[in-house]
Amino acid sequence: MTERNFEEWLAKFRPSISGYDYYVDFEKVIKSVEEIKVELNILNYLIGSKNIEEDFESIILRYPETMKCIPLLLAVRSNEIYAQDMEGAYLYNFKKMNYDVEQYKVFMRKTGLFDMLANHLVNNLVDYALGIETGLDSNGRKNRGGHQMEDLVENHIRSLFVKNENYFKEMYLKDIELRWNIDLSALSNDGKAAKRFDFVIKTDKMIYGIETNFYGSGGSKLNETARSYKMLSQEADTIDGFTFVWFTDGKGWTSAKGNLRETFEAMEHVYNIDDIENGVMNRIFC
Repeated sequence: MTERNFEEWLAKFRPSISGYDYYVDFEKVIKSVEEIKVELNILNYLIGSKNIEEDFESIILRYPETMKCIPLLLAVRSNEIYAQDMEGAYLYNFKKMNYDVEQYKVFMRKTGLFDMLANHLVNNLVDYALGIETGLDSNGRKNRGGHQMEDLVENHIRSLFVKNENYFKEMYLKDIELRWNIDLSALSNDGKAAKRFDFVIKTDKMIYGIETNFYGSGGSKLNETARSYKMLSQEADTIDGFTFVWFTDGKGWTSAKGNLRETFEAMEHVYNIDDIENGVMNRIFC
């Protein structure tokens, strides 16, 4: 095998792998608003109201289901909201009222919702809710980002193998051991650790345990990841018929290049996206 140059390898790491659907899941946003669209339109009556407290009371007594919309107007995704001041502490339930109407008026008044509605600071609560949901959904980017590298790797694996036939997703050590009658206790600290691989590939001659990750920004976690994967690789080397493979990328690694270099030099099968795109999977698995 040709000896690889760490600096040249690291230089090919990418700043991002974000796809077009990474930023906002509009399908999810629209679905969430559609579910409360009728109730939001009822609450639209409060916009510009000259007697907003009385109108609010009339609406929630006649249409109590409109209460479930209130948390979203404050960008809260919950049926309960806690609030306190010098006058007391309250845990408001917006699925089923747990205080009288007057206390909910206090909530609307002190959170500023009455002012926003009465002063016509918004024109339509459905449009406003779409904006709020879009903002809340942007918080989900971290979770979506965490799956992007998995998806990228799986797309390439899928071109070579068949899911649940010779490649498997999110598989625990104990399941690998049971399925193929192999002893992986060296990886699990004699069964004390419940290790799970992102993917497992089974060929005629080898079982491959695969981990994937992408780090667009640095942090202390990267040093620990590099160290733990180096150890995992060394433990895997003691097991006949099993190989550990790590696919990683991201400019965040530049902040932890020392530890990554150690792992790179000690581990045979650590690759980046450039390696994947240049057919490394064919060379490893086929």
